[in-house]
Amino acid sequence: MPHSQRKMKFTTAILAAALLIAWSASTALAQAPDQAPPPPPDQTPAQAPAQAPPSYSPDQLDKLVSRVALYPDPLLAQVLAAATFSDQIPDAAKWADEHHYLTGDELAKAITADQLPWDPSVQALLPFPSVLETMASDMDWTTNLGDAFLAQRQDVMDAVQRMRQKAKDYGYLRSNDTIAVSGGPYIDIDPVDPAFICVPVYDPLIVFWPPHPGFFVGGAIGWGFGLNIGLAFRPWGWGFVRFDWGAHALFINNAPWGRTWANRGYYAHPYAGVHRWGPGPRTEGHRLIGRSPEERRAPREGRARPEERHHR
Repeated sequence: MPHSQRKMKFTTAILAAALLIAWSASTALAQAPDQAPPPPPDQTPAQAPAQAPPSYSPDQLDKLVSRVALYPDPLLAQVLAAATFSDQIPDAAKWADEHHYLTGDELAKAITADQLPWDPSVQALLPFPSVLETMASDMDWTTNLGDAFLAQRQDVMDAVQRMRQKAKDYGYLRSNDTIAVSGGPYIDIDPVDPAFICVPVYDPLIVFWPPHPGFFVGGAIGWGFGLNIGLAFRPWGWGFVRFDWGAHALFINNAPWGRTWANRGYYAHPYAGVHRWGPGPRTEGHRLIGRSPEERRAPREGRARPEERHHR
């Protein structure tokens, strides 16, 4: 074979081999799953996106607020604020139960002396062990209520007004010697005695629905249980707490409550005279005495607080 023919044949073989290699590589790439190339060694992963705020429908909000919608405005305000710190509620409920025998100045001093680590909005409910017990016994509800108030304050306040209007229209919610119910356009529920905060007892499955014929609507809400909240608790906002229903605003300690879903990680509401303690060790200088069965039944049944005979 002439030299020129041998050279041409050799060149053709090389080209054919190259084409075969290229075809094999392209086939392998086509069959391989899509994979992102690894990041450069010095590149750090992007931060996870911020948690999206929850969204509750009007019906869901009506159900969420139904348990507390008929609370007097000062108590309702403190409950909604405290619910935004739902993770602190169980420990606070335990402390309130074990120190329930302390009242007035003694209780206020104990809250300060024990260097409690919870937010002042949670500490504000420590005089009400039964309220904290209700919140701690259903943490799903408490967490959802707090999240809703953080993300949809306006909608939560509107839901409260809807439920109050229902209870009023059906004849259940009306003024008495304990509370004063306003006529509108927004329904306020204010204590007759600003220092006496009652904790109403009612069944949401009754008071937000038309009464059956012959049903005594006047007995559907129990207003007999309550507590005196005096000057000692002013630092926690008592006496200076209110709603502006038209503006969808809440004022605690005469300052607008500004905690929202976006700033929940760093917002600190101003409380004059309340020291914020960290999560470290705290002191305990009091006897721990849990409530008796009778003391637990009274708020559940809407009866006056029983006389206690504890040895302190």
